[in-house]
Amino acid sequence: MALGRGIRIRGLSVWIRDRRILKGIDLDIRPSAVTAIMGPSGSGKSTLLRTINRLIELVPGARVEGKVELDGVDVYRANPYTVRRKIGMVFQTPNPFPHLSIYENVALGAKLNRVVETREELDKLVEWALRAALLWDEVKDRLHEPPTRLSGGQQQRLCLARALAVKPEVLLLDEPTANIDPVNARKLEEVILRLSRDQGITVVIVTHTPQQAARISDHIAFLYNGELVETGPTREIILHPRHKLTEQFLKGEV
Repeated sequence: MALGRGIRIRGLSVWIRDRRILKGIDLDIRPSAVTAIMGPSGSGKSTLLRTINRLIELVPGARVEGKVELDGVDVYRANPYTVRRKIGMVFQTPNPFPHLSIYENVALGAKLNRVVETREELDKLVEWALRAALLWDEVKDRLHEPPTRLSGGQQQRLCLARALAVKPEVLLLDEPTANIDPVNARKLEEVILRLSRDQGITVVIVTHTPQQAARISDHIAFLYNGELVETGPTREIILHPRHKLTEQFLKGEV
């Protein structure tokens, strides 16, 4: 079993040029659990994810203040490539590499990061990642085909397998079911639960949907206008929100 790592965020503020996107966020993300980041559009959810694994640095004009610690280590004092290897990410829109085969999409990161040494080990790793993403049975006879022949939902699970192949300690998911069909969305939710409970991976998922958060998360953090309004166990937040803004969001009023 992989050992998930906790994330400690303190005083986190993010500006993009002159606009302040995140405002002094203090948040503890528990290891080997699923944390749902919720809030209306423009609240800073995706920015928070990209700040955790330093992808925010690729945004022109971005500036970060505060601390993001992975297992006690400040990620902004570590090598960014090491950080991104430990903290995998799956985006809202499936983005497999179209000119690589299904096999090569999964294998690429593992080869670049030298996760395994031999072709036999790589074959086993690719199969493990595809099985973990509940995709192996659908593609095992098509590994050398391009990913463009897969459905959108299958492509998203391929992207998840690609992220898993580098054996991350943390997995970030930015509305991963927003653009796929309900059947594949439920499969992806099942994968997320398994990754946390069986593999011990720490999962952080951005979702607009309280129902999805209720199904798969252990904890919820609610953002509004760049501020952390409240955080706590999922059942507590869903049934007994402490803040009026959280209650209004859950009712679809904001």
